[in-house]
Amino acid sequence: MAAPQTTQLKITGMGCASCVGRVEAALRNVPGVTNAAVNFATETAQVTHDTPLRALTQALTDAGYPAHAANNQTDMAKSEEAHALTRATLLAALLALPVFVLEMGGHMIPAFHHWVHGTIGAQTSHLIQFALTSVLLIGPGRVFYAKGIPSLLRGSPDMNALVALGTGAAYLFSVTATFAPQILPRGSANVYFEAASVIVVLILLGRMMETRAKGRTGAAIRKLVGLQPKTARVEVDGIFIDRPIADIMVGDTLQIRPGERVPVDAEVLEGTSYVDESMITGEPVPVGKSSSDQVVGGTVNGTGALRVRATRVGADTVLAQVIQMVEQAQGAKLPIQGLVDRITAWFVPAVIGAALLTIVVWLIFGPVPALPMALVTGVSVLIIACPCAMGLATPTSIMVGTGRAAELGILFRKGDALQQLQQAKVVALDKTGTLTLGRPELEHVTTINGFERADLLRLAAAVEAHSEHPIATAITRAGPAELPPVTQFASLTGLGVQAVADGHDILIGSPRLMLQNGIDLTDLKPEADQFASEGATPLYVAIDGQAAALLAVSDPIKPGTVQALDRLHAMGLTLAMVTGDNARTAQALADTLGIDHVTAEVLPDGKLAAITALRDQFGALAFVGDGINDAPALAAADIGVAIGTGTDVAIETADVVLMSGDLRGVANAVEISRRTMRNIRQNLGWAFGYNIVLIPVAAGALYPFSGHLLSPALAAGAMALSSVFVVANALRLRRVRASLPEPKQDHTTQTVTT
Repeated sequence: MAAPQTTQLKITGMGCASCVGRVEAALRNVPGVTNAAVNFATETAQVTHDTPLRALTQALTDAGYPAHAANNQTDMAKSEEAHALTRATLLAALLALPVFVLEMGGHMIPAFHHWVHGTIGAQTSHLIQFALTSVLLIGPGRVFYAKGIPSLLRGSPDMNALVALGTGAAYLFSVTATFAPQILPRGSANVYFEAASVIVVLILLGRMMETRAKGRTGAAIRKLVGLQPKTARVEVDGIFIDRPIADIMVGDTLQIRPGERVPVDAEVLEGTSYVDESMITGEPVPVGKSSSDQVVGGTVNGTGALRVRATRVGADTVLAQVIQMVEQAQGAKLPIQGLVDRITAWFVPAVIGAALLTIVVWLIFGPVPALPMALVTGVSVLIIACPCAMGLATPTSIMVGTGRAAELGILFRKGDALQQLQQAKVVALDKTGTLTLGRPELEHVTTINGFERADLLRLAAAVEAHSEHPIATAITRAGPAELPPVTQFASLTGLGVQAVADGHDILIGSPRLMLQNGIDLTDLKPEADQFASEGATPLYVAIDGQAAALLAVSDPIKPGTVQALDRLHAMGLTLAMVTGDNARTAQALADTLGIDHVTAEVLPDGKLAAITALRDQFGALAFVGDGINDAPALAAADIGVAIGTGTDVAIETADVVLMSGDLRGVANAVEISRRTMRNIRQNLGWAFGYNIVLIPVAAGALYPFSGHLLSPALAAGAMALSSVFVVANALRLRRVRASLPEPKQDHTTQTVTT
């Protein structure tokens, strides 16, 4: 048996949201299909199967929905569809205008009515209307009959069937009134050619506007795809030649000139430059790159030239994975969509039943002549019903919301995380690498006994350069580039180091090391205790048997962490820290950042217990970690948020991936989740409210009070605008700005204060 695979199909023929259930049912009935999810907004289906592709496409073709494997030509096809709809709408409008003027002009301007009767006559006017409407329905309006009638015959009517029934009924009644009025009840031989023609024009106009608007919902994907260069300069036998990206292999040596896009993921071999990674990470500040650094395909090189070695190509690049994740998220179904699908599945048959009931009621209880009124109300009910708006309400918002999130460096890897994140009550955070940089830094130097800071750092850095301890590395980074020679170096386990540097005996380490060597720490101890209470690690330096300095080393808080946590608090979220670090250091950091709950000194399995306890106490929980050693916690949380960099991002266990290492991305992710779900609720409220209110109006519920019926043409206009409103409202999410934009920074290194 073949291994299950996931295939994306591009589906044609879906006229409205009620088609979604039928397409999914047709796919799930194919042996070997384990899952099928259809997205009405993108007109695609994600199918998990171990059966041949042709079996899937054949099943959909038999059901009336031809399909093929999705490819990169989708945007071009959508553009061609929009152009075709524009041409059809313009032609339909040109044909409908004389019909509308001839019939409705007389109703609005009595003098025009008398002029028509006095010149060409009523019968000639009807014949002209008949000819133009016939051409319109056979031409631009044929699509509704070509799709609607077969769906009726299959017993699965869609929106096209409603339009075909409505316009067909108005047209056939008008033809009868024109050529055989004697068979109709006295006083009922009216023509409704203008209703049939205007309905087609308005619905085509609505679909054209909807198609154009839906085309903009995929702007984020197109922008990401546009980041991929078409060619790269490859080194061959000492010279560089241009090759298509598809021909680049792992290990190839490439040249990236100033201002060019990086073609693939690569490692820098030579050169220095700053690279703009904003379209991958969302961070506006260019990142410095030099030998051994990683660069990401699609990012923009600055003013320096780089020589790099390709490390990932094709579908393995970060950009390709980002595009794949965004596409999967955009095609996902949120839990809220299940209810909508169940309703739209029976919506169209219910509308047809409501239209028939309306006609019967008017024929029995309506005033004389009842037949025209029954026809007008029945057609209006058929036309005004709009399952399209209900079907578009959720997927369009998901597409735009997840696309905008991707532009900000936030990837909703799993679609339902978009709904779950806005339900979170508590955000639990790892400490090292999440709240802090995960790399110790020398933050403070206090010198005594006449020693100069610069000389002390030079000697201390020289000694610590011989140690591999992270704290030693922090001290070495803080020192100058040129260091004196060191001899007699010795690492004293648990105490520190000793050596001779530039002719001086140097000791660096703990109070115990100093006491063992008779060093007086009286003047430095109060300040050392203060640093320890704040979570820093104090170290002492002695030179030639005399106390020389106090060094304070700590893991610095990431830039933006304070603002991010303040924003999360303002959103009403409870903050917790879950870390394996010692309790004193963790509590000091929590007090500094205003974190509500601290669970410290826990092993990975202890993190799972801590997460369970927090969830039981507060409710839905989001865990934020570096995505590597926090994988179990990310998987156990209701929403796992992996925080990392574009070239080392853990996507296997997280629901949401932040391409940037900045915690402000968490606040932005929550903001986008809340805004998107609010947008979905607005769309669903409009779509359901529209049908609940206007279907009774179309049926004539207001006639006893006003004496007027809703025109089928107005019903068509309202129906068309309903879908356009939903898509336009979803497009507002494209204007979402980061709730916490990252401040502009310069490219300076961190200084050590005295």
